Amino acid sequence: MATIFTKIANGEIPSYKCAENQDFYAFLDISPLAKGHTLVIPKKVEDDYIFHLDAATYEGLWAFARKVATALKAAVPCKRVGVAVLGMEVPHTHIHLVPLQTEGDMDFRKPHLSLEPAEMKAIADAIFAEYEKL
Repeated sequence: MATIFTKIANGEIPSYKCAENQDFYAFLDISPLAKGHTLVIPKKVEDDYIFHLDAATYEGLWAFARKVATALKAAVPCKRVGVAVLGMEVPHTHIHLVPLQTEGDMDFRKPHLSLEPAEMKAIADAIFAEYEKL
């Protein structure tokens, strides 16, 4: 049975797409820590632990995440883009990219934002536009 993230990458469940290539997909977290909080996933591998990925998928995922982070920083004003790999919520490897102004912005225990769909779409579109420039 496909994970929710596989269904998102396949277009079966709507998402706010930020970037995509043949092997990887990036979309906005629907319960973000900060505006622009993006999830990066492999499309073809559903393993829930990043260190179980084969070398090519692992290296490709990080290269894709780096490009998405570059686009994210250009689209969403921030001092840094934080990275976290927790993998406890969904059994599908995913990297969190979070725009940061301070280190405290990366605290997953703090209340998450609730953004309007129009704002989510505008953020995703801005990240996608920056990604396409790279």
